[in-house]
Amino acid sequence: MASNNASYNDQGDRGLGGESTELGQEAAAMTSGAAASSTFRLFSTDYKKNEDLHQMLESNKDSLKLEAMKRIVAMIAKGKNASELFPAVVKNVASKNIELKKLVYVFLVRYAEEQQDLALLSISTFQRALKDPNQLIRASALRVLSSIRVSIIVPIMMLSIQEAARDLSPYVRKTAAHAIQKLYSLDPEQKEPLVEAIEKLLKDKSTLVAGSVVMSFEEVCPERIDLIHKNYRKLCNLLVDVEEWGQVVIINMLTRYARTQFLSPWKEEDFHEANNEKDFYHSDEEKNNNDGIAAKTAYMMDPDHRLLLRNTKPLLQSRNAAVVMGVAQLYWHLAPKSEVSIVAKSLVRLLRSHREVQYIVLQNIATMSIQKKGMFQPYLKSFYVRSTDPTQIKVLKLEILTNLASETNISIVLREFQTYVKSQDKQFAAATIQAIGRCATNISEVTDTCLTGLVYLLSNRDENVVAESVVVIKKLLQTQPSHHSEIIKHMAKLLDKITVSMARASILWLIGEYCEHVPKIAPDVLRKMAKGFMNEDEIVKLQILNLGAKLYLTNPKQTKLLMQYILNVAKYDQNYDIRDRTRFIKQLIVPNEKSGALSKYAKKIFLVQKPAPVLDSPFKDRDRFQLSTLSHSLNTKANGYLELPDWPQTAPDPSVRNVEVIQQITEVVTPIGKLKAKKDTSAEKFYSDSEEQEESSEASASGNESESGSKSEESSESSSEDSSDSESEKEKKSEGSESSRTENGQTKSKNIQSATTSESEESSSQDSSESESDSEVDSTMKQKKEESKSVPRAMGTIKQDVSLLDLVDLSDMSTPVAVPKPAKTSRLAADLEGLSLSSNSSTINVITPVFVPEKSFELLHRMSGKGLGARYHFPRQPCIYNPKMVSVHITFTNNSDQEIQNIQIGERKLASGMKMHDFHEIDNLEPGTSKTVSMGIDFCDSTQAANFQLCTSNDHFSVNIQPPVGELLLPVTTSEKDFIKEQGKLTGMNENSTTITGAPQNNSCQATVNKVVSVANVGMVPSSQDNVHRFVAKTVNSGALVLITMQVKEGSTVQLSINTEKTVIGSVLLRELKTVLSQE
Repeated sequence: MASNNASYNDQGDRGLGGESTELGQEAAAMTSGAAASSTFRLFSTDYKKNEDLHQMLESNKDSLKLEAMKRIVAMIAKGKNASELFPAVVKNVASKNIELKKLVYVFLVRYAEEQQDLALLSISTFQRALKDPNQLIRASALRVLSSIRVSIIVPIMMLSIQEAARDLSPYVRKTAAHAIQKLYSLDPEQKEPLVEAIEKLLKDKSTLVAGSVVMSFEEVCPERIDLIHKNYRKLCNLLVDVEEWGQVVIINMLTRYARTQFLSPWKEEDFHEANNEKDFYHSDEEKNNNDGIAAKTAYMMDPDHRLLLRNTKPLLQSRNAAVVMGVAQLYWHLAPKSEVSIVAKSLVRLLRSHREVQYIVLQNIATMSIQKKGMFQPYLKSFYVRSTDPTQIKVLKLEILTNLASETNISIVLREFQTYVKSQDKQFAAATIQAIGRCATNISEVTDTCLTGLVYLLSNRDENVVAESVVVIKKLLQTQPSHHSEIIKHMAKLLDKITVSMARASILWLIGEYCEHVPKIAPDVLRKMAKGFMNEDEIVKLQILNLGAKLYLTNPKQTKLLMQYILNVAKYDQNYDIRDRTRFIKQLIVPNEKSGALSKYAKKIFLVQKPAPVLDSPFKDRDRFQLSTLSHSLNTKANGYLELPDWPQTAPDPSVRNVEVIQQITEVVTPIGKLKAKKDTSAEKFYSDSEEQEESSEASASGNESESGSKSEESSESSSEDSSDSESEKEKKSEGSESSRTENGQTKSKNIQSATTSESEESSSQDSSESESDSEVDSTMKQKKEESKSVPRAMGTIKQDVSLLDLVDLSDMSTPVAVPKPAKTSRLAADLEGLSLSSNSSTINVITPVFVPEKSFELLHRMSGKGLGARYHFPRQPCIYNPKMVSVHITFTNNSDQEIQNIQIGERKLASGMKMHDFHEIDNLEPGTSKTVSMGIDFCDSTQAANFQLCTSNDHFSVNIQPPVGELLLPVTTSEKDFIKEQGKLTGMNENSTTITGAPQNNSCQATVNKVVSVANVGMVPSSQDNVHRFVAKTVNSGALVLITMQVKEGSTVQLSINTEKTVIGSVLLRELKTVLSQE
């Protein structure tokens, strides 16, 4: 369940929670190589007392200190107090051993708040550690520093946070976001500089940072909605890739944001419903007027509103219950009513989780089912009670079944209730009887049936069941008392058997309220009650007084003496409430000279007709709280709860979410733009008019081909941008750039400038990519120079200035393999070939595949496909449809004796972000023949399967294509020097390595290379060492480098390492290569 903005200390600062757990996980990973016996010894309860830990911590040997710290962390994990070791541990904070330092930081995070004075002695050490080359040490130092809750070091903490917010490592920036919350709780006066740090971190494009900085925003300045405007689309797009804890926080924040920035999607639906009801009765003029009003008030969902709903929908499949519950509440509060029902299936799936999760989910479903029964009626059986369910789960399921009961399914529900009444759980059985009563009042068709069943329960042996039945029958009889006098008589006879106070009081109230229907039984009941008046409970005594007063007014002959006796006895009762009630009733019904005018109205007071009670669900009023919050669960406003804002009446300005970065870039690229302008001027003077005319004729001849090519290039460029900017925003910007640069007959200028705009967004937000872009430019210049030798040199007039961003875009356009380009692009690059952008850039070129495997995979078996068989393989060729797609060849075979027609792709069920280009439809496939077609799939650099349907004229079959990780790469080549340089940038969390033991010694170098290229589509890098083999590739979608290094050591050991920012691809590829290289 999402938290109600609880304080950061409650989330992560106590015990080994929150950030301490992160360090604990790092320490656990660091020590995972230890033997099993060592682990058992650390956590064994039989281990001797830890009196030697002081000596081990003061030893000169790091091994002894490391062993001592492992034992101390194990003590903390078991809940033991290790604070007495703080002075000895803090001495080792300056150790040069990284493993020891990590464990010391784990300890300090736990006890820094308790031992503040001793922790202050190490401030200088933490400040030095903030500049350590290791990102984990920097983050740990900041975490410990922020855990020392002393106001003296607030300035030091502030400087450290500001410096960490600019750190190159996203892990350190994430830790800075966590530290912001700690500092704010320590000193709220630091809010202004902390808000500046939050504003900076909100612009961060790392998924590792997003969740943490949004949590800081919620804690420090939730009212500053203006900070979210520019980052809204980025957060929506990053949401799928953020860790689960961050997803919950971001979803809750975006829910509140959307309620303040978008119009309600519900008003339009209510408006149409009202119109549909009135249309039949209205005249034509009124209809026309209403149509005019509807046209004026027509609702159009904001694209950003739709973006949020679209990007959160895939998270309904998350394995984390809190994420699913967060998306469900978002749809409940933000989505149109017609779209809310899609969350029902995901919520029902959560009922298979632990009982704690079930309890929260069922509470939210109970609230939803009151307003929208149709959402969960298809899943009615999922709410049937199981014998193993705890009582609170049973009661919640019972509540939901009652809410979902309708005329169509009431018979099924009542059949279930009959079984539940027999339960040994008394609380559950009583709740079931109440549920039967609610069904009887809500559905008039079954009122008599339910009443008969409840009367039958009056003969049950269980006293609690009988008592609850009496209470419910009393409420039901108030609706039709005249028709059920026999039931009242039957209940009067039960007074001698029933001992439960509430049941006895309910029977007495019924007899008194409807005494005219049972005139012979009522006085006798009063006689019996008067005899044992002193032994009854307080609630029963009060009802005896009420019964006597009513009978005194309606039948004084038989009850006058009885009532006087009861009044005399009650006058001396120990309970003051009963004494007061007795005096009041006596003055009211027994008139004397002291009685006032009120006694004249005694009959109207006592015998007035009471309204029938309404049996409502206890969850009816819980919708005032936001779903999936602590306040909703408790049904009371919890501390820190933020009210969900109301929808605005008028639409706020949507332009506040537009991100404008062009002005910032202009200042950076101005010098190079001027330089290019001079070069263009000289180029115009150099070429003759005849050559310009020749070029224009060539351009017109190529016509549609160049235009379609430029459009595909433009779409591929825009889709490769950083995920922080939304797709809709990019399209708007590219269209705007094209319209602002229109010139008749200059298609080339349009394409260059539109690509420039999309590229400028990336370079302004991520300065670190400039060096890589520069390196690509150099490699492009060399390729274009070679191409220009075989092409007649001619230059068209370009009136626009070409900046550095234009050159970067040109390099990206020329990188994909073997795709024909218009001659004018290469001609422009040839003119710019003399411009040197960077002397230190790496040269990385795409090459043809070293090896193409013949292995194919089964797509559709001939038995499943009714004679149609299909197999697919990866040709390792650039996709002709889109350079970001992986090319796939599918071979169809007709194994039947009949012709198969119209083979094509039907419905697609692709994961978020994946795209597919269909193959051309096969009109007919003769028996015994085969045909191969080509298609393209953008897997988004993931191994998720692409699910779709193969259709024929008669059938359709569900199939999927799952790519091996090695087929998501494009082979490239580079020099050994550049390889080592790029490898140095991808260390730490971007590196995966393993040692392969027992590898065959007799394998030659060529055999090893063959094994690698058979698994992955990579290129070879020349190596100056015989025992080191290097391979390099880049991912098809994002172009991220994948660097593979194999070092053959002495004996039969091979050290294999993979460096890439795509950590998932790196780990999967490492596992596959290890398997292949271990085989003989």
